[in-house]
Amino acid sequence: MGKRLPSVLCFVVLLTLYLCLSVQADGGDDLRSKAQNPVSSMYSLPLKFTTDFNAPNGSAYIVNVNPVIPVTVGDWNFISRALIPLVASVDGYIGGTPEIPSGSPSNDRETGIGDINYSLYISPAKPAKMIWGLGPSITMPTASNDSLGSGKWSAGGAGVVLFQPKWGTYGGLVRQLWDFAGDSDRGGVNQTLIEPFVNYNLKDGWYLIMDSIITANWYATSSNRWTVPLGGGAGKLFSIGKQVVNSRLEAYYNVVQPDGAPEWNTTFTFQFLFPK
Repeated sequence: MGKRLPSVLCFVVLLTLYLCLSVQADGGDDLRSKAQNPVSSMYSLPLKFTTDFNAPNGSAYIVNVNPVIPVTVGDWNFISRALIPLVASVDGYIGGTPEIPSGSPSNDRETGIGDINYSLYISPAKPAKMIWGLGPSITMPTASNDSLGSGKWSAGGAGVVLFQPKWGTYGGLVRQLWDFAGDSDRGGVNQTLIEPFVNYNLKDGWYLIMDSIITANWYATSSNRWTVPLGGGAGKLFSIGKQVVNSRLEAYYNVVQPDGAPEWNTTFTFQFLFPK
């Protein structure tokens, strides 16, 4: 799987770019706004393909499956968001990322599932200009290999605030996790995630995006605590038959990074949208 994965990702990217250029956009600005809102009342299934480059011990390939299931009860939306990472690493150490808070060193390629995170956001069903969501978050030690996960149960909270003027969307998401159970021989988890995002809408379903995922491992030394990426990309809404899809292609360079971390990464997202 590992050796084939880069070729598969390239094929998916090229195929989707072709579809973006050849298939008529669908859904309009209202649907695009919902797709850019992490706590909207729309069902969706994002598939996120990430490739990490220039780590000292090689590259890593991560596929995140992120189902989003909203339920409306009275004046409130309850949005369930899961993060299920499927990982293939190349002779490397994976750790300190949102998918794998604190992995273990490995001298061989490791392929498998990482720790699964689940967050529940509570958000007003009819928000004002400021849209917000707040709720608990928990990470389960589901990794198939020690190097692909923390070995700990971790919990905390997550919150998001965003605004959607006519030109697009901007806001930020914050999540904090602490370990409370798990393998006593493994290191602890005390991780902060900060995710500022900006979407600038263009014509025909296109938009520009900046969506940096900044993390801090508070148990690490000060020189290895932060990962700060800088970059951006572009996306487009389109339809394949009756199925509406949101696609994004991004690249980020880590201007601050811990020892052993990759210098930069590319991310391709293929998100199936299911408007009510």
